[in-house]
Amino acid sequence: MHKRVMENGGAEASPEDLIIAVEQLVRYVRRSATAGGLSTAASSALSRLNREGPQRLTDLARAEGVSQPNMTQLVTRLERAALVRRTADSRDGRGVLVEVTDTGMDVFRRRRAERAEALAELVDELTEPERRAVRLALPALARAIEDRAARR
Repeated sequence: MHKRVMENGGAEASPEDLIIAVEQLVRYVRRSATAGGLSTAASSALSRLNREGPQRLTDLARAEGVSQPNMTQLVTRLERAALVRRTADSRDGRGVLVEVTDTGMDVFRRRRAERAEALAELVDELTEPERRAVRLALPALARAIEDRAARR
C-alpha cells in the first residue's frame, strides 16, 4: 500500500514512481467512462475531433498514431453508431472530413463527466495538502504539454 504522499516532509517521487502513478491514474479514469461503450481508440478519436474540429482521415490517423486502414475501420464503426459523419472538404472537393455529430458530442460529454466524477472521487480520498498538490500539479503538467506542442 502506498503511504501518504505528504507524509515525512513530502519526499519527492522518482520519475519511475511518477510514471507508474500516471499510468495507474489513466487506466482508472479510462475504465470509469462507459457511456457509448467505446474502445479506448474510439474514445480518443472522438475526443480529438471534439477538441480540434473536423479532420481528414489521414490527419486523424497520423495524430492518433494508427494506420490509415485502421482509422478507416474505426471511423466506419463510429459512423454506423451515428457518432461521426463524413463531409466534403470545402477547401478540396476531392477530400473528405470526419466530424463529430450531435450524438457523438453527447457521448463525449457523458464520458468526460464520468471521468471527471471518477477523478473527483479519488481526489476526495486524499488529505487536504495532497488535494492542493494535485490541483496545482495536473494543470501545470497540462500547460507544459500544450507549450511543448506549440513549439513543434
